Amino acid sequence: MRKLRWLDAYLGNLMLDEITLDVIDRIKAEKLKVAGKPTVNRYLALVRALLLRSRDEWDWIDKVPKVKLFKEGPGRERSITTEQAEALLRELPVHQRDVVLFALATGLRQSNVLGLEWSHVNLDAAHAWVGASQSKNRKPIAVPLNETAVAVLRQQRGKHPDKVFTVAGKPLGWANTRAWRNALKRAGIENFRWHDLRHTWATWHRQSGTPTHELQRLGGWRSSVMVERYAHLAPDHLATAASRIDSLIRGYDLATRGNDKRQANTLTP
Repeated sequence: MRKLRWLDAYLGNLMLDEITLDVIDRIKAEKLKVAGKPTVNRYLALVRALLLRSRDEWDWIDKVPKVKLFKEGPGRERSITTEQAEALLRELPVHQRDVVLFALATGLRQSNVLGLEWSHVNLDAAHAWVGASQSKNRKPIAVPLNETAVAVLRQQRGKHPDKVFTVAGKPLGWANTRAWRNALKRAGIENFRWHDLRHTWATWHRQSGTPTHELQRLGGWRSSVMVERYAHLAPDHLATAASRIDSLIRGYDLATRGNDKRQANTLTP
């Protein structure tokens, strides 16, 4: 795990009860030099979780320092249009084009796309799944495969016995490469990260009318809070809901207009 490898330089030679607030503050300061506050929070949260489990489940330590996280702003909502996506796909190498297209078709996170194994794919049933140990919220995710996703997977068959996505016969380990960044530049797309493919997928779903509860299950979100930030992107869906009381108001409006006309006639000399 990448986070644990980075933390090893600061925690590897320490006993659990030697991980003090001073140590945690050093980790916070060092990581902040190369990453933003949300990323630093992910590292701090990992340290906190390990310490809490060591105290509460394993009884290895008696107390845990209070790890405070940075306050974070609203979640990022960067997405691209279908035209921009087509431009990006044209600029990518074939192996990355397949990965990006699959991400846009399923909304899976980078780690779940690159870590996908054939043992978790059923092409005949057009279904895949992410195990609880690979899921961000530690719950298995069912992945219904649309025609685009199935077509991408069929192109990968026979390239590797275990992993789905590969390059030169070896499993892909990382997608945010120089080729990815250069493709973005050539496509004229700025301020766009690989994880924004997931935001794009969610945005397209909401614009197509997918309701919140369905999108939540498709995306594997634990609660609807994360999904609600896309609610404003489904104007047609909301318009249908808003029109449900039209008949009630229209009847009242016509009745009042009729009364206004009768009153006007009685007042005419």
